Amino acid sequence: MTRAIKIGNVTIGGGAPLALIAGPCVIESEASTLAAAERLKLIAADLGIALIFKSSYDKANRSSVTSFRGPGITEGLRILAR
Repeated sequence: MTRAIKIGNVTIGGGAPLALIAGPCVIESEASTLAAAERLKLIAADLGIALIFKSSYDKANRSSVTSFRGPGITEGLRILAR
């Protein structure tokens, strides 16, 4: 059996039920991030599975050095906390 890992109130691995880990690759805006989180929450609830929401506030591995990387740590963590 695999090792169980607890993330917030969700346990993954170790025989725990399936959990969905999803979210946009990078925070584009507060509104789009919250809309994605709400939709994913509804999908996970409809499926009866736990959700771990993820998104990056600084996506450094973009295809171009001039691509948008995200809002940065301070603003990004504020958005994710919502």
